[in-house]
Amino acid sequence: MSSHTSQSPGRPPRSILPWLATPALVVFVGFAVVPLVGVFALSFTTWDGIGTIHGSGLDSWRAVLTDPGLPHALWVTFLVMAVSWAVQTPLSILLGTFLAGRQRYRAVLGVVYFIPLMLSSAAIAIAYKALLDPNFGLGAGLKLPLLIQDWLGRPGLASGVVVFVVSWQFVPFHSLIYQGGVQQIPKSLYEAAQLDGAGRVRQFFSITLPQLRYTVITSSTLMVVGSLTFFDLIFVLTEGGPGDATRVLALDMYKRGFQAGLMGPASVIAVILVLVGLALALLLRRLGGRDAGASQLEGA
Repeated sequence: MSSHTSQSPGRPPRSILPWLATPALVVFVGFAVVPLVGVFALSFTTWDGIGTIHGSGLDSWRAVLTDPGLPHALWVTFLVMAVSWAVQTPLSILLGTFLAGRQRYRAVLGVVYFIPLMLSSAAIAIAYKALLDPNFGLGAGLKLPLLIQDWLGRPGLASGVVVFVVSWQFVPFHSLIYQGGVQQIPKSLYEAAQLDGAGRVRQFFSITLPQLRYTVITSSTLMVVGSLTFFDLIFVLTEGGPGDATRVLALDMYKRGFQAGLMGPASVIAVILVLVGLALALLLRRLGGRDAGASQLEGA
């Protein structure tokens, strides 16, 4: 009799399982950890992006933290994050639930819904900028006074346009997440509810939403952390204007680093973005409970 533990056919020995994660670990260290350490080191220097790097201690940190524009950029960032989350989440849940059903033409509608996700942010921003032009855009072409507004020239309207375009682009992605979550809910729960006389609306609020709790946490984490990196769409659409109405932290980092040649302060903002994103991710995970990743009823 052999003393070796029997292995299932086709399954690798447990001794080599850790080595299978080595390529992913190398990529993560090379493209995430090393750049992060480099950016943190640059935050203590003075550099214009071309010349020699000079150490400057905490000067860059003092300059950024005492800049009156930083609280405003933080406020705009959190405002875009909160409003876009409030718009995207209910729409994504409804669309994801619909796409998980067996309605007629569901597959065709699913393809149509996902078209915005396949377009680049820069292309979407250029298209909406042209459509919203008060002189030559959609409103002027259709001669609709309601649409003939200075959408990108007024602070309130510009912020609303940014949230709308961001939501239009990313709702399909989160709908896909919720679609997977709904499809993993046991059908027996709905069958039991039907026997009790519950309609579709009652089933949605009593079964679907509670079972999607951890999917909501996952989607919200991706949505919130991803909103910290909005740059290309806002840069092309408004360039942070009018004034600083849409100047989020990521755009502020670009303007300081690549337009003003202040790589030290730009690196400080990059570190702040990482810390804020980490804190928000941990907060959402805590709100989801200890076993947020252990739900057996969801596939997201």
